Amino acid sequence: MNRFLRRLVRHPACLLAILLINGCVAADPTDAAPSSAAAKAKKLLVVTVAKGFRHDSIPTLERMLQELSGQNQSSFALDIARTDEELMLRTTTAALRNYDGIVFANTTGDLPLADRAAFLQWIKDGHAFIGIHAATDTFPGFPEYIEMIGGQFDSHGAQVKVECLVEDAAHPATDFLGKSVGVFDEIYILRKYNRANVQMLLSLDKHPNTGASGYYPLAWTRSYGRGRVFYTALGHRDDVVQAEWFKQHVRGGINWALALKK
Repeated sequence: MNRFLRRLVRHPACLLAILLINGCVAADPTDAAPSSAAAKAKKLLVVTVAKGFRHDSIPTLERMLQELSGQNQSSFALDIARTDEELMLRTTTAALRNYDGIVFANTTGDLPLADRAAFLQWIKDGHAFIGIHAATDTFPGFPEYIEMIGGQFDSHGAQVKVECLVEDAAHPATDFLGKSVGVFDEIYILRKYNRANVQMLLSLDKHPNTGASGYYPLAWTRSYGRGRVFYTALGHRDDVVQAEWFKQHVRGGINWALALKK
């Protein structure tokens, strides 16, 4: 053994470094830095500002969404805009770059977005929009928003038990429900709705209060430019929001809208 090798043997750290450089020893994969895709979760902005009727279930919705974001099967984090000032600051063109999608959680009326046209363009450019219950009672005089979400609140009767029919048994927001799911909730009657523009998830085949035959949409998805839109008309009541099936329904819709699930 020559003098150089004898020195390396006495200093194993130097020998290991040389072997690694020359590819003789494989690096421990646990030492590798995590990939950027694995390290960075999707981020959602949750909006609970209400300029019309304010639902009592909003705090429950906030807690439910925070619970979903903390579960192992979820890959998204949350910011929440509760005030006009927070909403304006977080919906500027620059601020929206921090988010992969937005949730309108029982919002109502004309919200003080920083720029309504830029907001819709941001969705078209490939971001997610998730609307819960009163999201269709938002921006009633803004046709472009109504076209984006896919329908507009018209009326509702007394809260009632209905059997929601599953129209898409393969979608992650409904694939666990079987043929139908029963719920006691405030059921919206919608207008400015075009079935040809959406992929229906849940519906009724009769009027929720009168029982008269008809077609009443309850939850759907649609494409908006390169963006993905998920809407569910359910979620008025606290007990509905807290139900495990509803949490799974919303989580599936969020995961689909964020392109985390096909």
